[in-house]
Amino acid sequence: MVYAGQQERANDGISLDIRRGEIFGILGDNGAGKTTLVRQMVNLLQPTSGSIRLFGRPVADDPFAVTTRVGFMPQDGAVLDSLTVGEILFVTARLRGESRSGARNERDRLIDLWQLTAVRRRPCRHLSGGQLRLVQLALATANTPPVVILDEPTANLDPQRRQLVWKNLRQLNREQGTTVIFITHDAVEAEKIIERVAILRAGRVVAIGEPASLKRRVDRQVRLELEAGTVDPPALGAGLRFRRLPSGRWLALVPKDQLSEVLQRLDLERYQDFRIYSCTLEDLYLHYAERADA
Repeated sequence: MVYAGQQERANDGISLDIRRGEIFGILGDNGAGKTTLVRQMVNLLQPTSGSIRLFGRPVADDPFAVTTRVGFMPQDGAVLDSLTVGEILFVTARLRGESRSGARNERDRLIDLWQLTAVRRRPCRHLSGGQLRLVQLALATANTPPVVILDEPTANLDPQRRQLVWKNLRQLNREQGTTVIFITHDAVEAEKIIERVAILRAGRVVAIGEPASLKRRVDRQVRLELEAGTVDPPALGAGLRFRRLPSGRWLALVPKDQLSEVLQRLDLERYQDFRIYSCTLEDLYLHYAERADA
């Protein structure tokens, strides 16, 4: 995909086969091409080459297939500000084929599912960012489409509401067989739910597979995290280095056979805290991102 007036490709040679009924995550940093990819999936952008298929049919050949079979939540989607939460959920259910009584039932189900009772009569323009995010999730999952595609579904949400999102998506997938596709830059959040993941870097897929399988490729390393405050960590030697994290923390991926030597080199009393644990999906992303940049 190349945007008009630009020479650099927003995504390049991506080939994905997402299985029916799975929970699939697309992981990448800002500018990796994630949003471009999902906008192509829902036929909002036409690829400059290649095609997107939904249940075997090119989405470009049947534009209504996406609107009737896919629930989509964009990263910065707008809603009809003048409508209340209850009204917009009712209208959406009607547009997706429900009768008036069916739409009322679906509205009430979604309000309960996404914990929107307190704001059901509030105009959408008066909602907080987190409340609006839950309304967008309710709209995407209205009438239980066979596929939902979510762009940063937990953005602007507090920890309690993030847990609600993951719980509801798991339940939707388990009970209805819904294919859940979501994109995120937060590897820690993604690891809670995904069955397979594609890691994007600069518009390309640099790794794809089940997290456990991908992790085996870096399982000879452990995660060493220091809480350093204003103290800079020393050089680790042997090609190892710390990566700065938020809130005065530093991270290094250390081969298991070098861990003892690294700990002896560090004066741990200089630091507020340290942790050692197995590699996470975030470490996996960093590993493949660094390999792609090499």
